Amino acid sequence: MALPIVKWAGGKRQLLDHLIPRIPLHMARYVEPFAGGAAVFLAIADSANGTRHRHFEEARLCDRNEELVVAYRTIAANVDGVIACLKKYRHDEAVFYETRALDVAILSPEERAARLIFLNKTCFNGLWRVNSKGHFNVPFGRYVNPTLCDEEGLRAAAPLFARASIDAHDFTESLTNLGPGDFVYFDPPYAPVSETAFFTSYAKEGFGHGDQERLAHIFRSLSDRGVLCMLSNADTPLTRALYKDFSIDVVEARRSVNSKATKRGNVQEIIVTSWAPPQP
Repeated sequence: MALPIVKWAGGKRQLLDHLIPRIPLHMARYVEPFAGGAAVFLAIADSANGTRHRHFEEARLCDRNEELVVAYRTIAANVDGVIACLKKYRHDEAVFYETRALDVAILSPEERAARLIFLNKTCFNGLWRVNSKGHFNVPFGRYVNPTLCDEEGLRAAAPLFARASIDAHDFTESLTNLGPGDFVYFDPPYAPVSETAFFTSYAKEGFGHGDQERLAHIFRSLSDRGVLCMLSNADTPLTRALYKDFSIDVVEARRSVNSKATKRGNVQEIIVTSWAPPQP
């Protein structure tokens, strides 16, 4: 089975058994406006995985993180080039900080993709965080022997990413011209469950309370047009209120994004659907 090529905060690999059964078997369009690690897309697009495979005529992936989008597009177009660049790296702290400081504007797409993967595999907790200028600023991690180049995994993901249009822009721009027969899976930066668990710095713009409300309004608007919508988020009073008119199921997931290690662990999350789905 094709797996995510990066470790991404809030990744959905552990929740696939809850999410996949809720996705229609056949869709005109599959749309994921917050692609992140793309675990759900890779799982349903992988024709070798018969129990999870879903048929779609068109797939749209979107993410505000431009480096991630460049990586996915380049892997789809030239996975051999990305692998060749990635094999030049070694697990070393000095190399990490030299690579982190590189100006991506002077790098080829293959070098940019390899840089993102290397930093993701070697930084603290696999976290991708940027500052207000959009510069990656996570420190070096303490892994003993991380796999820097998963050649088999990259080659498995490449033809699947090639089946989708992948763009870096606001999530709303991936939602044009949708109607009955289309399916949208929203996996936004989560509403905070506490002050110490607040994290939305995947991109320099962030994703705050107002964005959560804007997303809920769009979720309702798409549903009114007959688009099937599914959303994952933290189980909080805010998200309960925003989606109170839809089907809400609670699931448990293990999360590690918290400034206090003692508060990392199992948390409750919600899966919202615009229809009453079959239970997994």
